[in-house]
Amino acid sequence: MKNIVIITPVYNDWESFTKLINEIDKVISGFKDISFSLIAVNDGSKEKVPSLSLPSHLKMIEILNMRINQGHAICIANGIKYALKNYQFDNLILMDADGEDRPEEISDLINKARELQNVSVVAKRVKRSEGPIFTFFYFLHKLLTFIFTGKLMNFGHYSLITKNDSETIIKEPTIIYCFASTLKNKITNLGNINCIRGKRYFGPSKMSLFKLIIHSFSIIAVFKMNVFIRSALFLVLLSYLQPNIGMISPILQMMIVMFNIFIYIISTKSNEKILKKMDLELEDTEKVTH
Repeated sequence: MKNIVIITPVYNDWESFTKLINEIDKVISGFKDISFSLIAVNDGSKEKVPSLSLPSHLKMIEILNMRINQGHAICIANGIKYALKNYQFDNLILMDADGEDRPEEISDLINKARELQNVSVVAKRVKRSEGPIFTFFYFLHKLLTFIFTGKLMNFGHYSLITKNDSETIIKEPTIIYCFASTLKNKITNLGNINCIRGKRYFGPSKMSLFKLIIHSFSIIAVFKMNVFIRSALFLVLLSYLQPNIGMISPILQMMIVMFNIFIYIISTKSNEKILKKMDLELEDTEKVTH
């Protein structure tokens, strides 16, 4: 029998988490040859963890209580690191707990992984549920990422990864600020499924516009050498074009320089010492076994 561990970060939204585990239970009930466990990384929630009952098709739920709020990326990294140390598993499934990663697509991830055999699978979003303003800025983010890195980033955390790939990416310091880009950067062979971004189970998103911008830069910062090389080429090209485009050239050059400074600053969060010591922020764990 295969073993899959589902990892999800939670920050205060325990109402959504309770709904999530019941929705997951419905989906995994059809996989009789797989044993499922779930790790919830409590990202320093101010709300008390509620009393939980174990759904019938989950072997166990374990809650990792972090001392302070550190964000999704470090929570995911901590969850992967903890699973590697404490669980026997064949695959990990990483997903958000708020409903935007739809549990019904767990089936698609598993079936695609069976088809490809020992290949990690990401959930590629082909349809989103946000309004036109967010959709526009998301398109702009993808365009900037492609122009400056040469990478098409069309997936987030939602994925099924093999044990071998999880052992590879957990060694990379960039995982503490962006899981998806680290996976894309280090694992060349990735399968994918099409998915639809779901609607939040309860309430609006707790992520501010500022944090979304930082997240966008974090995705790009993993490929910082690509950014620096391409930016140098753009600066040279703009200098060459200055006689034809006038003041537009120095303005664009200044914007590129500022962009590179931001990318460099964010990339400094990539620190091997932080990676090695991040699990020291784990305060305690709670297990739900019945």
